[in-house]
Amino acid sequence: MSRVPRKPAPGPHPLPPSDLPSRELPIVTAAGPWFRLHRAGRDPLHFGRSATFRFDDPQGRFGVLYVGEDPYCAFIETFGRGPNAAGVVTLAALAERELARVDASRPLRLVDLTGPGLARLGADGRLCSGDYAIAQVWARALWAHPSQPDGIRYRSRHDPSRACAAIFDRAAPCLHATCLPGLADPANRALLAAILDAYGFGLI
Repeated sequence: MSRVPRKPAPGPHPLPPSDLPSRELPIVTAAGPWFRLHRAGRDPLHFGRSATFRFDDPQGRFGVLYVGEDPYCAFIETFGRGPNAAGVVTLAALAERELARVDASRPLRLVDLTGPGLARLGADGRLCSGDYAIAQVWARALWAHPSQPDGIRYRSRHDPSRACAAIFDRAAPCLHATCLPGLADPANRALLAAILDAYGFGLI
């Protein structure tokens, strides 16, 4: 008998359970490579504290670096929302971003929210696609867990076949970035064409 996936309950996603500190976290280890599209001229290893993005600390006590498993993921996480959500991206917008590869000198311990680990924690898929405020409360609770994970692995909201990572700044000393040609660079013409085709984006 096949197992029917549990559907998210209606209403807001629940807050972290009170016994979360005593639960064993679903951990996956990974050392990269990951990829990131960042503002030109800025540090590719920027750990944000603005409480703006999904797994940011709402109190700004720790920083978070967001990366994707490949350039496709980095693209859709960057351009799949906001003014580009209509499926069009400009060459100028692409030129404002640089592509970097991120690797770790040791395997990072990431809380795995891509599979059954969600249910084990009392969570569901809305944590990775719904309200940012609740996701940030979870991020802080996971960061504070006694096992001290290095970050969170979760599915891309815009392409669930790909995984992202929100890496906590406690892992910063073991990360290094390699600058790559940007997606607007002629050297990446074939890669850009493949990405645009995959997501049905137009280029203007």
